[in-house]
Amino acid sequence: MEKVYTLLSTGLPGVDEVLRGVRPGDNIVWQVDSVVDYIPFVHPFCRNANAENRKLIYFRFADHVQLLPAEVKAEVFQLHPEDGFEDFIDEIFDTIETFGTGACYVFDSLSELAVDWYSDRMLGNFFMLACPYLYDFETATYFGLIKHLHTGLAVNAIHDTAQVVIDVFRNRNRLYIHPLKVYKRHSATMYMLHQWEKRGAFTPVRRSGVISEVLASAPQQWLDFSVHRFDVWTRTFSKAQEEIESSLRTGRAVGDDTLLFKRLLRMAVTRDLRLIQLAERYFDLADLVDIGKRMIGTGLIGGKSAGMLIARAILRRSDARWNERLSALDSFYIGSDVYYTYLIRNNCWWVRRKCRDSDSFFDSAQEARQRLLAGTFPGDIREQFVEMLNYFGQSPIIVRSSSLLEDAYGNSFSGKYESVFCANQGTPQQRLESFMDAVRTVYASTLSKEALSYRAHWGLLDKDEQMALLVQRVSGSIYGTLFYPQIAGVGFSFNPYVWSGDIDPHAGMLRLVFGLGTRAVDRSEDDYTRIVSLSAPLRRPEGSSDEMRKYTQRFVDVLDLAANRHVTREFDAIAAGGGDDLPLDMFATQDEEIRRRAREYGLKNVFPLVLTFEKLLGETTFAQDMRDLLATLDAAYEHPVDIEFTGNFHDDGSLKIGLVQCRPFQIRPAREQADRDGFVGGKEVLKTSGPIIGNSLAIALDRLIYIIPSVYSSLNMSERHAVARLVGRLVHCNDKTAAQPQTIMLVGPGRWGTSSPSLGVPVTFTEINRVSVLCEIAVMHEGLIPDISLGTHFFNDLVEMDMLYMALYPDREGCIFNQTFFETTRSRLEDLLPEAASWSRAIRVLGGGKPRLFLKVDALKQTGTCCAEEG
Repeated sequence: MEKVYTLLSTGLPGVDEVLRGVRPGDNIVWQVDSVVDYIPFVHPFCRNANAENRKLIYFRFADHVQLLPAEVKAEVFQLHPEDGFEDFIDEIFDTIETFGTGACYVFDSLSELAVDWYSDRMLGNFFMLACPYLYDFETATYFGLIKHLHTGLAVNAIHDTAQVVIDVFRNRNRLYIHPLKVYKRHSATMYMLHQWEKRGAFTPVRRSGVISEVLASAPQQWLDFSVHRFDVWTRTFSKAQEEIESSLRTGRAVGDDTLLFKRLLRMAVTRDLRLIQLAERYFDLADLVDIGKRMIGTGLIGGKSAGMLIARAILRRSDARWNERLSALDSFYIGSDVYYTYLIRNNCWWVRRKCRDSDSFFDSAQEARQRLLAGTFPGDIREQFVEMLNYFGQSPIIVRSSSLLEDAYGNSFSGKYESVFCANQGTPQQRLESFMDAVRTVYASTLSKEALSYRAHWGLLDKDEQMALLVQRVSGSIYGTLFYPQIAGVGFSFNPYVWSGDIDPHAGMLRLVFGLGTRAVDRSEDDYTRIVSLSAPLRRPEGSSDEMRKYTQRFVDVLDLAANRHVTREFDAIAAGGGDDLPLDMFATQDEEIRRRAREYGLKNVFPLVLTFEKLLGETTFAQDMRDLLATLDAAYEHPVDIEFTGNFHDDGSLKIGLVQCRPFQIRPAREQADRDGFVGGKEVLKTSGPIIGNSLAIALDRLIYIIPSVYSSLNMSERHAVARLVGRLVHCNDKTAAQPQTIMLVGPGRWGTSSPSLGVPVTFTEINRVSVLCEIAVMHEGLIPDISLGTHFFNDLVEMDMLYMALYPDREGCIFNQTFFETTRSRLEDLLPEAASWSRAIRVLGGGKPRLFLKVDALKQTGTCCAEEG
């Protein structure tokens, strides 16, 4: 049974509530930037001690101003630490024994002791003696400690011994507290940043943008590269820091073209030559030092981190407005050397090395993945994990892959490695375990079938592929028990989907969602997103208002803080719980047709809002800002770019954009007109008016694999998975009498690559990576249409492989779908895979014989025609 305490008080009811009371024996350490920020907490504590008739003792030993309020009665002891450690500690102990249990104590700033004793170690020793003694006498004691002055010799000793450690921040003339340690107490908001409101209330800060603004600019002593080691890594960064400090003292400019700058760049950021050129143009030495101060371990920060940082630097140097428009950067980087250390420590390195053999890497990878998922971390790295999580408190975070080859020119690795959300709730130990599991999951994903197949396809198995990690504070706010950003999505500086003549593809496009961006980058099942052409933001691909209503986002991805996990909720439930802090009118509009029908049938409690983003796109600068942002990055990269972003409105009405990723968009040069040499023509058996995404073409088809919709819809789930596996085999098998087919087209119901067989054919991209054309037919069930999927990992794979995508609406005017032809023409399934004959009722394989098939697609006109040669 938990012990019942007679609680004491800080004199600030709001702080008492945050800490769940002050317990007898609590030693409370206030970490402040100056004594000025310690005094506002000391005064209420002293006044409360007087009000409760508790003995109040003040140990005075520092040169700073006296801490006690003038009217407070206290026993003041003037100590002299300069006379030596023994005399100092003896006098304190004698005093504690004299006043007995239940007294209240205030100490001057402990930082002055390190000055008198010339030693952080002795400061730590003092605290490790005094704190337990005060605890035994069930006192309540205040200590002040100046931040960023002490090494781990003092700070670690104090943190390990104290019952309560609180960081104090001052920002825009407001005081904030951030509890780092509260012994044997916990609440859902205890470790969040809290703002001091009027009348002593302390409220949790629920918006990530405000938290980042307050915390991100503060240096973190625990990550200081001089604290833990003094090796080549440390010496190089320390030399850079000294160079910057010298320039500040003397007023001379720091030479960014020095060998030191280039060495740091290659040591910590990237060795990719094209990214190096960008970094040399837009980074300065201070940027590199800032990266070093937020690194855990050594090595490179990887492609995703480098791309994000370079993009932010490009924007910051191109136009001063981005300093206000972009949300504060609040990320940490786990160096690639930590990954190698983890491999070696957990006996995975040799097994991973075998994965370079493309003939056997799957067998080797499975064993290594299991070891990686159960591995342990070195003690020093684990300690820095703990400190980083103390910094983040209970704010949700995401652990993202950032491998050396990822997000570079030529290879995106889109969706090949894991990213893991951590709702980051629970006790500090629980949060640490969840975080380490997330790291293990990302590390293990380097040996997934998808990742290894991707590397094998692009000839990268023998390349140095190390996994660094990007740890980001999730952008958004708390609404009730849910956390999410107001908007998120992906953007491209080049729009490959031109559905109207007045759309300029070079203006770029967005795939926009409400809530977490997972709904934008993952192919959502039976749901839709808003596609935005930045040259005509309010023009939609859907034709009628009924279609706009039908094909809108209905589900929202959020973090459920009570359940401590990533979940999906219906939009109406999210909207109902958003409260006044959520500007719903920016994202949703009233559906007058729904309201009319509700009145007509006498229905009440009908939810009339539809996510259209009309006001956001039509009445704010958001669309123009995103167009400018993408154009600026495109010009700097000298290449189309692909970004991920978030957005949140603040109390003053400003929209802060979070740029969380930037990489080259792996699109092939556009072909305005197809070469007609390969096109003969004939009877039209399939004709579509779009959507079409990809390059125009006119080709003969070597193989067309067709899934019969009516049969497929009658199969059970396991049979549908079996069909998907068979499609993969048909894509990769060669004709017995011919060479490997060069042009393969897939035609099937619903969505290719879905994870839900009820919505389409659940093939993996590895299974279809030799396909030239992918056609989705809108015939799965009422209400489901092919998903354009712009911006998803699936779409990025299509673009990278130069695979053309087309959708077919059989009932749409001008479209043709000759089912009789596809279902009666002789199938070559048994010729290619005799053992698959039993599946001939569901799968048909055409082409490679009579009649020959031809396909002509005009991407700009959004027309595609498949013809069968006549005669």
